[in-house]
Amino acid sequence: MQAQDMMMHDVHRVNHTDSIRTVLAKLIHEEISGMPVTDQSGNIVAYISEEDIMRYIGKHKDFFVDSLYTVAVIPGDRHPFDERIEEVLDLNVMELADDSVLTASVETAGEEVAALLGKDEVKKLPVEKDGRLVGIISRGDVIRHIFHSKL
Repeated sequence: MQAQDMMMHDVHRVNHTDSIRTVLAKLIHEEISGMPVTDQSGNIVAYISEEDIMRYIGKHKDFFVDSLYTVAVIPGDRHPFDERIEEVLDLNVMELADDSVLTASVETAGEEVAALLGKDEVKKLPVEKDGRLVGIISRGDVIRHIFHSKL
């Protein structure tokens, strides 16, 4: 079994020039938690998830720098929560997206796909062919395809 046997072909994606407003509209409308970011040619350049957005709008703790003679406090949040919510909407997706996204090729073996999805924080794996996005595999897709005939 290969990635192409398990992947979903209908992939929701955003363009690298889109705003977080566009991302949020797709996440909410499609009821998904993340999606690949592609360039105009369909090449995968990053992955954006709810987690990336939560990290931006969530409360950031103050950071204390303690030296021999002084203690400095670097405030965690320079803007109130409501302002961060408004501010995030107009950010470019690439300002929050993870550009070190793991991918699989259509020929990647099922056991390698399972290993990649078994890593912390990897819930979906974009699938590419010749560098272009052609599908996506979730943890659930792997479970369904591998174990369906065993039950």
